[in-house]
Amino acid sequence: MISRVIVALLGCVLSLTAATKPKLLWFDATANFGRLSYRDSIRLYLDKAVAVGFTDVVLDVKPITGEVLYPSSIAPQMTEWQGEVRPENFDFVGIFLEEAKKRSLRVHASLNVFVAGHNYYDRGVVYASRPDWQSILYTDSGLVPITRAKHKYSAMTNPANKEIQSYELSLLRELLNRYKFDGVILDRVRYDGIEADFSELSRSLFEQYLGKKLSRFPEDIFEWRRQPNGKSVRVEGPSFKQWLEWRARVIKEFMKEARATVKAIDSSIIFGTYTGSWYPIYYEVGVNWASERYDPALTYRWATPTYKETGYAELLDLYTSGNYYFEVTKEEVLTKKSPSTTEAGTGGGKEYWYSVEGSCEITKEVLCGVVPVYGGLYVEQYRGHPKQFERAVEMCLNKSDGLMIFDLVHIVNFDWWDVIERAIKGGKQ
Repeated sequence: MISRVIVALLGCVLSLTAATKPKLLWFDATANFGRLSYRDSIRLYLDKAVAVGFTDVVLDVKPITGEVLYPSSIAPQMTEWQGEVRPENFDFVGIFLEEAKKRSLRVHASLNVFVAGHNYYDRGVVYASRPDWQSILYTDSGLVPITRAKHKYSAMTNPANKEIQSYELSLLRELLNRYKFDGVILDRVRYDGIEADFSELSRSLFEQYLGKKLSRFPEDIFEWRRQPNGKSVRVEGPSFKQWLEWRARVIKEFMKEARATVKAIDSSIIFGTYTGSWYPIYYEVGVNWASERYDPALTYRWATPTYKETGYAELLDLYTSGNYYFEVTKEEVLTKKSPSTTEAGTGGGKEYWYSVEGSCEITKEVLCGVVPVYGGLYVEQYRGHPKQFERAVEMCLNKSDGLMIFDLVHIVNFDWWDVIERAIKGGKQ
Protein backbone atom coordinates (compact mmCIF):
# COMPACT_ATOMS: atom_id res chain seq x y z
CA MET A 1 0.00 0.00 0.00
CA ILE A 2 2.91 2.36 0.78
CA SER A 3 4.25 1.97 -2.75
CA ARG A 4 0.80 2.72 -4.19
CA VAL A 5 0.56 5.91 -2.15
CA ILE A 6 4.01 7.02 -3.33
CA VAL A 7 3.12 6.33 -6.96
CA ALA A 8 -0.18 8.18 -6.59
CA LEU A 9 1.53 11.16 -4.99
CA LEU A 10 4.10 11.31 -7.78
CA GLY A 11 1.32 11.06 -10.36
CA CYS A 12 -0.51 13.93 -8.68
CA VAL A 13 2.62 16.11 -8.72
CA LEU A 14 3.29 15.28 -12.35
CA SER A 15 -0.26 16.16 -13.38
CA LEU A 16 -0.03 19.48 -11.56
CA THR A 17 3.22 20.47 -13.28
CA ALA A 18 2.48 19.09 -16.75
CA ALA A 19 1.99 21.40 -19.73
CA THR A 20 -1.63 20.34 -19.98
CA LYS A 21 -4.13 18.84 -17.58
CA PRO A 22 -6.66 16.14 -18.48
CA LYS A 23 -10.04 17.51 -19.55
CA LEU A 24 -12.94 15.07 -19.60
CA LEU A 25 -16.25 15.49 -21.43
CA TRP A 26 -19.09 13.24 -20.26
CA PHE A 27 -21.47 11.62 -22.79
CA ASP A 28 -24.65 10.66 -20.91
CA ALA A 29 -26.41 7.59 -22.27
CA THR A 30 -30.04 8.71 -22.39
CA ALA A 31 -29.64 12.48 -22.78
CA ASN A 32 -27.60 11.90 -25.95
CA PHE A 33 -29.26 8.70 -27.16
CA GLY A 34 -30.72 10.23 -30.33
CA ARG A 35 -27.77 12.37 -31.37
CA LEU A 36 -25.32 9.49 -30.88
CA SER A 37 -27.31 6.95 -32.89
CA TYR A 38 -25.38 7.68 -36.10
CA ARG A 39 -21.68 7.32 -36.90
CA ASP A 40 -21.55 10.74 -38.55
CA SER A 41 -23.00 12.34 -35.44
CA ILE A 42 -20.50 10.56 -33.20
CA ARG A 43 -17.71 11.85 -35.45
CA LEU A 44 -19.11 15.38 -35.30
CA TYR A 45 -19.18 15.61 -31.50
CA LEU A 46 -15.83 13.93 -31.03
CA ASP A 47 -14.32 16.40 -33.53
CA LYS A 48 -15.83 19.27 -31.54
CA ALA A 49 -14.52 17.84 -28.29
CA VAL A 50 -10.98 17.68 -29.65
CA ALA A 51 -11.21 21.14 -31.24
CA VAL A 52 -12.09 22.90 -27.98
CA GLY A 53 -9.41 21.13 -25.94
CA PHE A 54 -10.78 17.94 -24.38
CA THR A 55 -8.28 15.11 -23.93
CA ASP A 56 -10.66 12.43 -22.62
CA VAL A 57 -14.28 11.43 -23.02
CA VAL A 58 -16.48 9.47 -20.61
CA LEU A 59 -18.99 7.16 -22.26
CA ASP A 60 -22.02 6.21 -20.19
CA VAL A 61 -22.77 2.60 -21.13
CA LYS A 62 -25.14 1.69 -18.28
CA PRO A 63 -27.75 4.35 -17.50
CA ILE A 64 -29.96 4.40 -14.42
CA THR A 65 -32.51 1.99 -15.92
CA GLY A 66 -30.01 -0.83 -15.50
CA GLU A 67 -30.03 -1.46 -19.22
CA VAL A 68 -26.76 -1.38 -21.16
CA LEU A 69 -25.80 0.14 -24.50
CA TYR A 70 -24.16 -2.95 -25.96
CA PRO A 71 -25.23 -6.56 -26.63
CA SER A 72 -25.09 -8.31 -23.25
CA SER A 73 -25.74 -11.82 -22.07
CA ILE A 74 -26.41 -10.45 -18.58
CA ALA A 75 -28.43 -7.22 -18.76
CA PRO A 76 -31.12 -6.02 -21.19
CA GLN A 77 -29.82 -3.86 -24.00
CA MET A 78 -31.26 -0.38 -24.49
CA THR A 79 -32.07 -0.09 -28.19
CA GLU A 80 -34.83 2.52 -27.81
CA TRP A 81 -35.22 5.68 -25.76
CA GLN A 82 -37.96 8.30 -26.04
CA GLY A 83 -38.98 7.10 -29.50
CA GLU A 84 -35.44 6.95 -30.92
CA VAL A 85 -34.56 3.43 -32.11
CA ARG A 86 -31.08 2.14 -32.89
CA PRO A 87 -30.67 -0.63 -35.49
CA GLU A 88 -29.74 -4.03 -34.05
CA ASN A 89 -26.51 -4.07 -36.05
CA PHE A 90 -25.41 -0.63 -34.75
CA ASP A 91 -22.44 -1.36 -32.47
CA PHE A 92 -22.63 1.91 -30.60
CA VAL A 93 -19.79 1.29 -28.14
CA GLY A 94 -17.51 -0.22 -30.76
CA ILE A 95 -18.08 2.65 -33.19
CA PHE A 96 -17.58 5.27 -30.49
CA LEU A 97 -14.29 3.70 -29.38
CA GLU A 98 -13.08 3.39 -32.97
CA GLU A 99 -13.78 7.03 -33.77
CA ALA A 100 -12.37 8.29 -30.46
CA LYS A 101 -9.10 6.40 -30.99
CA LYS A 102 -8.75 7.97 -34.45
CA ARG A 103 -8.73 11.31 -32.65
CA SER A 104 -6.30 10.21 -29.91
CA LEU A 105 -8.94 10.64 -27.22
CA ARG A 106 -8.78 8.50 -24.10
CA VAL A 107 -12.13 6.83 -23.43
CA HIS A 108 -13.45 5.93 -19.99
CA ALA A 109 -16.50 3.70 -19.58
CA SER A 110 -19.04 4.84 -17.02
CA LEU A 111 -21.56 2.54 -15.38
CA ASN A 112 -24.31 3.60 -12.99
CA VAL A 113 -23.80 0.83 -10.47
CA PHE A 114 -26.36 0.59 -7.67
CA VAL A 115 -29.39 1.72 -9.62
CA ALA A 116 -31.69 -0.27 -11.89
CA GLY A 117 -34.75 1.77 -12.76
CA HIS A 118 -36.09 5.15 -13.87
CA ASN A 119 -39.01 6.15 -11.66
CA TYR A 120 -40.30 8.82 -14.03
CA TYR A 121 -40.91 6.21 -16.73
CA ASP A 122 -41.49 3.06 -14.65
CA ARG A 123 -38.73 1.49 -16.68
CA GLY A 124 -35.76 -0.69 -15.86
CA VAL A 125 -34.56 -3.90 -14.29
CA VAL A 126 -36.34 -3.39 -10.94
CA TYR A 127 -39.59 -2.84 -12.84
CA ALA A 128 -39.20 -5.60 -15.40
CA SER A 129 -37.57 -8.50 -13.61
CA ARG A 130 -36.03 -7.80 -10.19
CA PRO A 131 -38.37 -5.77 -7.97
CA ASP A 132 -36.72 -7.50 -4.98
CA TRP A 133 -33.49 -5.59 -5.74
CA GLN A 134 -34.97 -2.14 -5.13
CA SER A 135 -33.97 -0.18 -2.07
CA ILE A 136 -36.38 0.13 0.86
CA LEU A 137 -36.64 3.65 2.21
CA TYR A 138 -37.43 4.58 5.80
CA THR A 139 -39.47 7.76 5.41
CA ASP A 140 -41.64 9.73 7.82
CA SER A 141 -44.51 7.72 6.31
CA GLY A 142 -42.88 4.39 7.10
CA LEU A 143 -41.02 1.83 5.00
CA VAL A 144 -41.49 2.45 1.27
CA PRO A 145 -40.07 0.66 -1.80
CA ILE A 146 -38.15 3.22 -3.83
CA THR A 147 -40.25 2.61 -6.95
CA ARG A 148 -43.14 4.21 -5.09
CA ALA A 149 -41.08 7.32 -4.28
CA LYS A 150 -41.85 9.09 -7.54
CA HIS A 151 -40.10 12.30 -6.50
CA LYS A 152 -36.87 10.34 -6.96
CA TYR A 153 -35.93 9.62 -10.55
CA SER A 154 -33.29 6.98 -9.75
CA ALA A 155 -34.65 3.66 -8.52
CA MET A 156 -31.63 2.70 -6.45
CA THR A 157 -30.81 -0.83 -5.34
CA ASN A 158 -29.39 -2.12 -2.05
CA PRO A 159 -25.55 -2.02 -2.18
CA ALA A 160 -25.27 -4.53 0.68
CA ASN A 161 -27.01 -7.24 -1.34
CA LYS A 162 -24.27 -9.69 -2.41
CA GLU A 163 -26.35 -10.91 -5.35
CA ILE A 164 -26.54 -7.36 -6.70
CA GLN A 165 -22.82 -6.83 -6.13
CA SER A 166 -21.96 -10.00 -8.06
CA TYR A 167 -24.30 -8.98 -10.85
CA GLU A 168 -22.71 -5.55 -11.21
CA LEU A 169 -19.19 -7.00 -11.17
CA SER A 170 -20.18 -9.50 -13.87
CA LEU A 171 -21.34 -6.62 -16.07
CA LEU A 172 -18.07 -4.80 -15.53
CA ARG A 173 -16.16 -7.96 -16.44
CA GLU A 174 -18.27 -8.56 -19.54
CA LEU A 175 -17.85 -5.00 -20.79
CA LEU A 176 -14.09 -4.86 -20.38
CA ASN A 177 -13.58 -8.27 -21.97
CA ARG A 178 -15.64 -7.16 -24.96
CA TYR A 179 -14.27 -3.63 -25.48
CA LYS A 180 -10.88 -1.97 -24.96
CA PHE A 181 -11.37 1.09 -22.76
CA ASP A 182 -8.61 3.27 -21.34
CA GLY A 183 -10.43 3.64 -18.05
CA VAL A 184 -13.53 3.02 -15.99
CA ILE A 185 -15.28 5.71 -13.93
CA LEU A 186 -17.95 4.17 -11.72
CA ASP A 187 -20.98 6.29 -10.86
CA ARG A 188 -23.66 5.86 -8.20
CA VAL A 189 -21.60 3.47 -6.11
CA ARG A 190 -23.66 4.58 -3.14
CA TYR A 191 -26.90 4.36 -1.24
CA ASP A 192 -29.89 6.43 -2.29
CA GLY A 193 -29.63 8.62 0.80
CA ILE A 194 -29.88 8.65 4.57
CA GLU A 195 -33.26 6.90 4.29
CA ALA A 196 -31.80 3.83 2.56
CA ASP A 197 -31.61 0.87 2.86
CA PHE A 198 -33.92 -0.42 5.60
CA SER A 199 -34.77 -3.83 4.18
CA GLU A 200 -34.76 -6.97 6.34
CA LEU A 201 -31.57 -8.00 4.55
CA SER A 202 -29.83 -4.80 5.64
CA ARG A 203 -31.04 -5.30 9.20
CA SER A 204 -29.67 -8.84 9.28
CA LEU A 205 -26.29 -7.85 7.82
CA PHE A 206 -25.96 -4.89 10.17
CA GLU A 207 -26.75 -7.06 13.18
CA GLN A 208 -24.02 -9.47 12.06
CA TYR A 209 -21.64 -6.52 11.87
CA LEU A 210 -22.61 -5.35 15.37
CA GLY A 211 -22.53 -8.85 16.79
CA LYS A 212 -25.92 -8.40 18.44
CA LYS A 213 -29.62 -8.09 17.70
CA LEU A 214 -31.29 -4.70 17.54
CA SER A 215 -34.15 -4.26 19.99
CA ARG A 216 -35.91 -1.69 17.78
CA PHE A 217 -35.51 -1.43 14.04
CA PRO A 218 -35.35 0.99 12.37
CA GLU A 219 -35.68 3.23 15.45
CA ASP A 220 -32.30 2.09 16.82
CA ILE A 221 -30.82 3.81 13.76
CA PHE A 222 -33.06 6.87 13.82
CA GLU A 223 -36.72 7.72 14.13
CA TRP A 224 -39.02 10.34 12.74
CA ARG A 225 -40.77 12.65 15.18
CA ARG A 226 -43.62 14.91 14.20
CA GLN A 227 -43.23 18.53 15.28
CA PRO A 228 -46.03 20.93 16.31
CA ASN A 229 -45.72 22.63 12.91
CA GLY A 230 -46.54 19.30 11.23
CA LYS A 231 -43.04 18.66 9.91
CA SER A 232 -41.09 15.55 10.81
CA VAL A 233 -37.51 15.63 12.05
CA ARG A 234 -35.00 12.83 12.20
CA VAL A 235 -33.79 11.86 15.69
CA GLU A 236 -30.68 9.70 15.92
CA GLY A 237 -30.83 6.37 17.71
CA PRO A 238 -28.12 4.57 19.69
CA SER A 239 -26.73 2.73 16.63
CA PHE A 240 -26.80 5.65 14.20
CA LYS A 241 -23.03 6.20 13.92
CA GLN A 242 -22.27 2.50 13.66
CA TRP A 243 -24.87 2.28 10.88
CA LEU A 244 -23.10 5.05 8.97
CA GLU A 245 -19.76 3.30 9.36
CA TRP A 246 -21.18 -0.08 8.31
CA ARG A 247 -22.69 1.34 5.13
CA ALA A 248 -19.38 3.02 4.25
CA ARG A 249 -17.59 -0.29 4.82
CA VAL A 250 -20.05 -2.00 2.44
CA ILE A 251 -19.15 0.50 -0.27
CA LYS A 252 -15.41 0.26 0.33
CA GLU A 253 -15.47 -3.54 0.14
CA PHE A 254 -17.34 -3.34 -3.16
CA MET A 255 -14.80 -0.85 -4.51
CA LYS A 256 -12.00 -3.26 -3.60
CA GLU A 257 -13.70 -6.00 -5.60
CA ALA A 258 -14.43 -3.67 -8.51
CA ARG A 259 -10.81 -2.58 -8.70
CA ALA A 260 -9.61 -6.18 -8.55
CA THR A 261 -12.06 -7.11 -11.33
CA VAL A 262 -10.79 -4.33 -13.58
CA LYS A 263 -7.10 -4.94 -12.94
CA ALA A 264 -7.43 -8.70 -13.47
CA ILE A 265 -8.57 -7.99 -17.01
CA ASP A 266 -5.93 -5.37 -17.76
CA SER A 267 -3.75 -3.73 -15.11
CA SER A 268 -3.29 -0.66 -17.32
CA ILE A 269 -7.00 0.27 -17.22
CA ILE A 270 -7.51 3.43 -15.14
CA PHE A 271 -9.86 2.76 -12.21
CA GLY A 272 -11.86 5.77 -11.10
CA THR A 273 -15.10 7.00 -9.62
CA TYR A 274 -17.36 10.04 -9.65
CA THR A 275 -19.01 11.42 -6.52
CA GLY A 276 -20.34 14.66 -5.16
CA SER A 277 -17.81 16.99 -3.58
CA TRP A 278 -19.88 17.83 -0.48
CA TYR A 279 -17.87 15.66 1.89
CA PRO A 280 -19.31 17.06 5.17
CA ILE A 281 -22.73 15.60 4.29
CA TYR A 282 -21.74 12.79 1.91
CA TYR A 283 -21.98 10.26 4.72
CA GLU A 284 -25.73 10.39 4.04
CA VAL A 285 -25.26 8.25 0.92
CA GLY A 286 -22.96 5.79 2.68
CA VAL A 287 -19.70 6.76 0.99
CA ASN A 288 -16.31 7.79 2.34
CA TRP A 289 -14.26 8.75 -0.70
CA ALA A 290 -11.49 10.24 1.45
CA SER A 291 -8.03 8.86 2.03
CA GLU A 292 -7.55 6.44 4.91
CA ARG A 293 -5.13 9.05 6.25
CA TYR A 294 -7.93 11.57 6.71
CA ASP A 295 -9.78 11.34 10.03
CA PRO A 296 -13.26 12.93 9.81
CA ALA A 297 -13.87 12.19 13.50
CA LEU A 298 -11.59 15.11 14.32
CA THR A 299 -14.01 17.49 12.58
CA TYR A 300 -17.45 15.93 12.22
CA ARG A 301 -19.71 14.59 14.96
CA TRP A 302 -21.25 11.92 12.70
CA ALA A 303 -17.96 10.01 12.34
CA THR A 304 -16.80 7.25 14.68
CA PRO A 305 -13.10 7.01 15.61
CA THR A 306 -12.80 4.10 13.15
CA TYR A 307 -14.79 5.69 10.31
CA LYS A 308 -11.50 6.70 8.67
CA GLU A 309 -10.88 3.01 7.90
CA THR A 310 -13.71 3.18 5.35
CA GLY A 311 -11.89 5.70 3.15
CA TYR A 312 -11.28 4.28 -0.32
CA ALA A 313 -9.21 6.93 -2.14
CA GLU A 314 -6.15 4.66 -2.09
CA LEU A 315 -8.02 2.24 -4.35
CA LEU A 316 -8.38 4.84 -7.11
CA ASP A 317 -6.26 5.89 -10.07
CA LEU A 318 -8.60 8.78 -10.86
CA TYR A 319 -11.23 10.69 -8.92
CA THR A 320 -13.65 13.22 -10.34
CA SER A 321 -15.82 15.35 -8.07
CA GLY A 322 -19.12 17.07 -8.70
CA ASN A 323 -18.35 20.69 -7.77
CA TYR A 324 -22.00 21.49 -8.29
CA TYR A 325 -22.28 25.11 -7.24
CA PHE A 326 -23.20 28.25 -9.12
CA GLU A 327 -20.92 30.30 -6.86
CA VAL A 328 -17.35 30.13 -8.11
CA THR A 329 -15.41 31.75 -5.27
CA LYS A 330 -15.71 31.32 -1.52
CA GLU A 331 -16.40 35.04 -1.25
CA GLU A 332 -19.48 34.71 -3.47
CA VAL A 333 -21.02 32.28 -1.01
CA LEU A 334 -21.03 34.93 1.72
CA THR A 335 -22.94 37.36 -0.51
CA LYS A 336 -25.09 34.74 -2.23
CA LYS A 337 -27.65 36.31 -4.54
CA SER A 338 -27.44 33.84 -7.41
CA PRO A 339 -30.10 31.49 -8.78
CA SER A 340 -30.90 28.54 -6.52
CA THR A 341 -30.36 25.01 -7.76
CA THR A 342 -31.84 21.63 -6.99
CA GLU A 343 -28.71 19.52 -7.16
CA ALA A 344 -27.57 17.65 -4.07
CA GLY A 345 -25.03 19.54 -2.05
CA THR A 346 -26.48 22.92 -2.96
CA GLY A 347 -28.84 23.45 -0.08
CA GLY A 348 -28.25 27.14 0.38
CA GLY A 349 -25.59 26.96 3.08
CA LYS A 350 -22.84 29.49 3.67
CA GLU A 351 -20.00 27.03 4.19
CA TYR A 352 -16.92 27.69 2.08
CA TRP A 353 -17.33 24.38 0.24
CA TYR A 354 -20.64 25.59 -1.24
CA SER A 355 -18.53 27.07 -4.06
CA VAL A 356 -16.40 25.70 -6.89
CA GLU A 357 -13.28 27.08 -5.24
CA GLY A 358 -14.16 25.74 -1.81
CA SER A 359 -15.21 22.33 -3.09
CA CYS A 360 -11.92 22.00 -4.96
CA GLU A 361 -10.15 22.76 -1.69
CA ILE A 362 -12.08 20.31 0.45
CA THR A 363 -11.59 17.46 -2.03
CA LYS A 364 -7.85 18.09 -1.99
CA GLU A 365 -7.88 18.18 1.79
CA VAL A 366 -9.64 14.87 2.38
CA LEU A 367 -7.90 13.01 -0.45
CA CYS A 368 -4.48 13.84 1.06
CA GLY A 369 -2.80 13.78 -2.35
CA VAL A 370 -3.15 10.02 -2.90
CA VAL A 371 -5.06 10.32 -6.19
CA PRO A 372 -5.42 12.99 -8.89
CA VAL A 373 -8.73 14.84 -8.65
CA TYR A 374 -10.54 16.34 -11.63
CA GLY A 375 -12.96 19.10 -10.70
CA GLY A 376 -16.37 18.44 -12.25
CA LEU A 377 -19.06 20.91 -13.30
CA TYR A 378 -22.76 20.48 -14.07
CA VAL A 379 -23.30 22.77 -17.04
CA GLU A 380 -27.07 23.10 -16.53
CA GLN A 381 -26.43 25.13 -13.37
CA TYR A 382 -24.99 27.96 -15.46
CA ARG A 383 -27.85 28.23 -17.93
CA GLY A 384 -28.00 31.84 -19.12
CA HIS A 385 -24.69 32.65 -17.37
CA PRO A 386 -21.85 31.73 -19.77
CA LYS A 387 -19.33 34.04 -18.10
CA GLN A 388 -19.95 32.40 -14.73
CA PHE A 389 -19.44 29.01 -16.36
CA GLU A 390 -16.14 30.17 -17.86
CA ARG A 391 -14.98 31.28 -14.41
CA ALA A 392 -16.00 27.92 -12.94
CA VAL A 393 -14.03 26.02 -15.60
CA GLU A 394 -10.97 28.16 -14.98
CA MET A 395 -11.29 27.61 -11.23
CA CYS A 396 -11.39 23.83 -11.63
CA LEU A 397 -8.33 23.90 -13.87
CA ASN A 398 -6.46 26.17 -11.50
CA LYS A 399 -7.39 24.43 -8.25
CA SER A 400 -7.45 20.74 -9.22
CA ASP A 401 -5.53 18.29 -11.38
CA GLY A 402 -7.93 18.40 -14.31
CA LEU A 403 -11.48 19.09 -15.44
CA MET A 404 -14.67 17.10 -16.00
CA ILE A 405 -17.68 18.58 -17.77
CA PHE A 406 -21.13 17.05 -17.34
CA ASP A 407 -22.60 16.87 -19.92
CA LEU A 408 -22.33 17.03 -23.71
CA VAL A 409 -26.09 17.57 -23.96
CA HIS A 410 -25.89 20.98 -22.26
CA ILE A 411 -22.95 22.19 -24.34
CA VAL A 412 -24.96 21.27 -27.44
CA ASN A 413 -28.26 22.72 -26.24
CA PHE A 414 -26.67 26.00 -25.15
CA ASP A 415 -24.31 26.06 -28.16
CA TRP A 416 -21.44 26.74 -25.76
CA TRP A 417 -18.57 25.26 -27.75
CA ASP A 418 -16.91 28.67 -28.02
CA VAL A 419 -17.59 29.29 -24.32
CA ILE A 420 -15.92 26.07 -23.20
CA GLU A 421 -13.00 26.66 -25.56
CA ARG A 422 -12.36 30.13 -24.11
CA ALA A 423 -12.65 28.75 -20.60
CA ILE A 424 -10.20 25.91 -21.20
CA LYS A 425 -7.68 28.27 -22.76
CA GLY A 426 -8.20 30.76 -19.94
CA GLY A 427 -7.39 28.30 -17.14
CA LYS A 428 -3.79 27.80 -16.09
CA GLN A 429 -2.43 24.86 -18.04
